[in-house]
Amino acid sequence: MAFMATDATDGLLQMMEPDFDDVCRAAQRLQGQAHHTPILTSRTVNERVSAEVLFKAEHLQRIGAFKFRGAWNAIARLDEQQRRRGVLAYSSGNHAQAVALAAREQQTTATIVMPEDAPPAKLAATRAYGARVVLYDRYNEDREAIASDLAEREALSLIPPYDHPDVIAGQGTAAMELFKEAGEIDTLLVCLGGGGLLAGSALVARQLSPHCRLIGVEPEAGNDGQQSLARGEIVTIPAPRTLADGAATTHLGHLTFPIIRREVSDILTVSDTALTRTMRFFAERMKQFVEPTGCLAAAALLEGLIDVSNQRVGVLISGGNIDPDRYARLLTEQA
Repeated sequence: MAFMATDATDGLLQMMEPDFDDVCRAAQRLQGQAHHTPILTSRTVNERVSAEVLFKAEHLQRIGAFKFRGAWNAIARLDEQQRRRGVLAYSSGNHAQAVALAAREQQTTATIVMPEDAPPAKLAATRAYGARVVLYDRYNEDREAIASDLAEREALSLIPPYDHPDVIAGQGTAAMELFKEAGEIDTLLVCLGGGGLLAGSALVARQLSPHCRLIGVEPEAGNDGQQSLARGEIVTIPAPRTLADGAATTHLGHLTFPIIRREVSDILTVSDTALTRTMRFFAERMKQFVEPTGCLAAAALLEGLIDVSNQRVGVLISGGNIDPDRYARLLTEQA
């Protein structure tokens, strides 16, 4: 069973790896709070890859991304004293918005450390939800060090974007919904940044569809997960420059990596060009507004990086938060 949130006043509390039961409890906490997002299908996609493809539409989740699940679950686990002090997170945007909204709705305050080049729409939304935003330079400053210092000085409970048992368990509820609605799946493709969604999905897959092949997909410019899986240890890379800002992480987590190493069959990478092609496909053929990070898993499938012939395939669309002007520009450049 996972152990509580990190509280700066007590130092870094020991956190245990979450399990399937933690995901089940998270699902109970999220009832009536998170959307039960739909499963989308496309005959065009099915014909293209010779498979039955099921898209779990987490870009239609509250705040426009799966991140709401983990944020809500983690804050719901705080005690009264921790809520009075407030919470702290670091994020390029989707976790930032998720923590800001979940904090507001659970009557606590949120401080978010965000890169100064974060998408303006994500910055604006985070502030609109009532959070205090602290900006930093992602290429020259360490967001984790900044957040740790703030948490200690202001006695805030730190809720990191992926390396936290309650966050992992909350993210796993997206895959739980998919499996419970769709039944067993042969291959599940999941986007990969720090590993919260992939690790949470793995906990669920092994219980509800034990023969499912689990594949992580990360940006080509930030393949720390691929390197880590190959080497059997966490590999840290410089901050990658990629359109997939939500997956522009430098390393996997100490909690997420062991689950990924144990349960994930492979980690693939896709280029920014492939992401824009996939964004365009979603817009033109499925009428869906999806951000680059949200396209990672689908891009690996549509680019033919994996053979799924005659299989039932799950694909997690992770988010849809991107500035409309930038979205239009990327689609125009791809035309």
